[in-house]
Amino acid sequence: MKVFVLCGGQGTRLRPYTYSIPKPMLNLGRKPILQYAVENLKLNGFRDLIFTVGYKKEKIADYFGNGRKFGVKIEYSIEDEPKNTAGSILDYKNKIKESFLVVMGDHLTDIRFRRIVDAHKKSGAIATIALTKQEMQLEYGTVKLHNSFITEFTEKPKYDFFINTGIYVFEPEIFKYIKEKEDFAKQVFPRLLNTKKKINSYVFEEYWVDIGRVSDYERLNEFIKITTLLKGLDFQEKK
Repeated sequence: MKVFVLCGGQGTRLRPYTYSIPKPMLNLGRKPILQYAVENLKLNGFRDLIFTVGYKKEKIADYFGNGRKFGVKIEYSIEDEPKNTAGSILDYKNKIKESFLVVMGDHLTDIRFRRIVDAHKKSGAIATIALTKQEMQLEYGTVKLHNSFITEFTEKPKYDFFINTGIYVFEPEIFKYIKEKEDFAKQVFPRLLNTKKKINSYVFEEYWVDIGRVSDYERLNEFIKITTLLKGLDFQEKK
């Protein structure tokens, strides 16, 4: 099964780090974010990868090459201009004949990709979206109104919701619903729903994080460095 790994974004929220290097190539500990994604895909048995690249693409290609040294096969789909998430795979419209996986090259996760693929095939849907459950607690009490009268108080309520993690499994039919420079969440998925196409969900509990802000990146990078150091010291003691 082919896997599209989307790596074309400019990572504007992580500037100044991304002025000279694409977001997927930012190091976490001793290796780039994208390498964690590749290693997890390989661990799950996915070795036929397509990197969609644009911004600072040479940094990615120079590091990963054809993928052989990482135990995978990598080909590159080059964006001469930003094409957004769905538009970035459109060049393969007449080349993909079976189910395929789409993942983000700048997210960190240990999701079992094989499980989402299995769930997708059982669903019979055109698309499956991997979701993770999160909780938000408001810092303030809320009220409900009817006309101008208060009908209910809730003190610092908690809300559960599901996050779209940007991990998808699609049938080749999906290409019929993608137009140039479109985004999956903004244009393609609403179009599927409007045409009564089924979108399956797969809720997982494994680790997932989108390293979207400078503070997130710096905190996670420091944590991984410390964890790696402690593991090394523990190994030396055992020797």
